[in-house]
This record gives sequence, structure tokens and C-alpha cells, in this order.
Amino acid sequence: MCGAGKKRFEIVTSPIDVNDVVGRVMAPAYGAVTAFIGVVRENSRGRQIRYLEYEAYPEMAEEMLEQIGREIRERWPAIEDVSIVHRIGHQEPGEISVVIAVAAGHRADTFDAARYAIDRIKEIVPIWKKEVAVDGEWWVEGPAHPQT
Repeated sequence: MCGAGKKRFEIVTSPIDVNDVVGRVMAPAYGAVTAFIGVVRENSRGRQIRYLEYEAYPEMAEEMLEQIGREIRERWPAIEDVSIVHRIGHQEPGEISVVIAVAAGHRADTFDAARYAIDRIKEIVPIWKKEVAVDGEWWVEGPAHPQT
């Protein structure tokens, strides 16, 4: 397997290589790999974003990413492998903040599993995002209305 020996669930501070994450789950036995790539937007809620700052409790975040992988394999038994890599720190618009790769013999469940993973990341993983816009900054998980 191409990704043998590499961590499947990881918090990183450097740019994410999509091919590396996909390679962690690639194998000749799998006919499908679906990748979700989360990219920093230049606009959010009508505001022009200058950059994002992600913070995390890395050890716990990696444990929670691994839990999501287990949940996926329990919920979709056809899923053979999962890898999730999330970047923290300063990120400019256009940079990749998260990559989720899901592998199976056939494609059907990989799409649903990838969507489930990104939704669960937002629900349970201790990663926090601060948006810094041209008119202020705020923590996304904070108040409904951004603080300036």
C-alpha cells in the first residue's frame, strides 16, 4: 500500500499535500478514493477575509479524527480506509485547511463518508477558527454576530 507507515489522522502546521493524503489510503484492491479538500475562502458572511488562524489541542484533535475514522468504518462497512489531515496556524485564502480521503472497493459510500467526516470534524474536534477580515476579526464558533 502506498501510504503504509504514515499516520492516517494528523494535525499539521505546514501546507497539506493532497496527493500525500490520498496516497495514505490508496491500494490496488480499492476501486474508489474520494477526497474532500477544504480551502480557505476569500469571503465569508459577506466580508472579505484577509486570513484565518486555526488553533487546536493537537493530541486530542488527532484522537478525535481517529474516532471519526472508526465511526465511518462502523457506519459504512464497505469503507476500507480513511485519512484526515487538518492544518492549524495562519492560512491565506486559497490555501488548503483540511483533506479527507476515503477509500473503498466501490464509490457509492465514499461520498457520504467524506461528507460525514467534515460535518463531524466541525462537531467534535477541538479545532478553533478565527476569521480575520478587512473590517475586523472573530472566532467562528463564538457569537452569532462577528466581533469587530
